[in-house]
Amino acid sequence: MSVCNALDCLIIHESRLTDLPELVAPLQAHKVEIFADTTSYTILKSHYPTELLHPAKPEDFGREFLSYKLAIKTVPSIETAVTHIMQFSSFHSEAIISEDEIATNYFLNRVDAAAVYVNASTAFTDGAQFGLGAEIGISTQKLHARGPMGLDALTSYKWIIQGNGQIRP
Repeated sequence: MSVCNALDCLIIHESRLTDLPELVAPLQAHKVEIFADTTSYTILKSHYPTELLHPAKPEDFGREFLSYKLAIKTVPSIETAVTHIMQFSSFHSEAIISEDEIATNYFLNRVDAAAVYVNASTAFTDGAQFGLGAEIGISTQKLHARGPMGLDALTSYKWIIQGNGQIRP
């Protein structure tokens, strides 16, 4: 089982590929299947169980796995990472882990999602965490409520206007 704010795609900068085997090592204990792009697959093939490591197909990016599965995409820049996110995002929750303030600011300003995070877990995308009370739903639309929704987001209004022939000048 997985939640809707779980990590479905890890995007890693090519300069950090040497960290990838150590980064995914704890996933083996939980039998997480990895769908890796060509670059990350090459790095992981001698470090991750072969029955859990698969070459990624285009449809693996943008999938909400809702299972112990993860896609990995290697990128040369923050710009390429954001382009990938905007192509495949659910527009729910997106996060960046970085010490580079320029990269994090670029991410925050360019990624269009209901919740964007810097150096924090997307597990905070929850109505109760946002002070909305019990979460009733989630919306990734830009009209009306966006993000976690509490009871007030499901409230609609009915405006009743009574007059005697008034006009708007």
